[in-house]
Amino acid sequence: MIRFLMLILALLFVVSCSKGGDQKGEYIAKINDTVITKEDIKTEMSYLPPELAAEFFGGSDGATRLVDEIVQKEIFYWEAKKRGLDKTKDFEKKIETLKKNTLIKQLLDEEMKTAAKVTEKEAKEYYDKNKDDFIRRNQVRLSQIVVKSESDAQKVYERLQKGEDFAKIASSMSIEKASAKAGGDIGIVKKGELRKEIEAVAFRLKKGQVGAPVKLNNGIHIFKLTDVKGTPEDFEKIKEIIIQGLSREKEQDHFEKFRENLKKSYKIEINKEAIAKMMSGDSGKQQTKEQKQEKAK
Repeated sequence: MIRFLMLILALLFVVSCSKGGDQKGEYIAKINDTVITKEDIKTEMSYLPPELAAEFFGGSDGATRLVDEIVQKEIFYWEAKKRGLDKTKDFEKKIETLKKNTLIKQLLDEEMKTAAKVTEKEAKEYYDKNKDDFIRRNQVRLSQIVVKSESDAQKVYERLQKGEDFAKIASSMSIEKASAKAGGDIGIVKKGELRKEIEAVAFRLKKGQVGAPVKLNNGIHIFKLTDVKGTPEDFEKIKEIIIQGLSREKEQDHFEKFRENLKKSYKIEINKEAIAKMMSGDSGKQQTKEQKQEKAK
């Protein structure tokens, strides 16, 4: 049922069919003055998600089912116009919102068209500089800090995020004395030797990165990956993945700069007092609703 509704929504948002003298090509169906041509069918099919098109309109009678759906869409459209729904304020508001969102998307598509392009040379340079990130890991070297409480773990983690030395904190705060004496170092471990909870963190960290606190039976652990061992992935095999990742980064970076530069071009006023009143009003309404529910009990 859900997939059928998705199909209907997809059909509702594709282009309209030809009207009267605008017909191009041999007609497939007519609804009053509206003509559905072979080109209309092809166009509408191109707008449908491939998996939905294959599921609902595959097979020998698929084209007939598609035409039936398009005819039904046109009937809905003309019935809505007959009832004057296109003249309502609600409809006009929705159209304005749709126009605004469509224009915004078109602007961003246009702006990002060239911003996200990544060359193979750029991808290779990134690969060469970050080879440790592309190793098929079978061994890692870890350091750890173990504390008793979540509050201690949060304090330690915040200190590490500010750049404090991991080994010094491990020596002074870790309750696991054996590794604390070595600045938290627990040596090299092979994949499969660690508990699943630890391995899930350790083998995903980048070299030099500190992971978020992990709660285990003997305390809360904070791990740092200090070295990796394994076989480097061949550049040609992961080239496209690197290009996609760099492209997303470029796009995000360009978007942030574009947004900030645009803000400087427009006069913007934020009424914080009005926002505070609005929020307090919503909060008051919520409290009143909860009070009524409590009294009803």
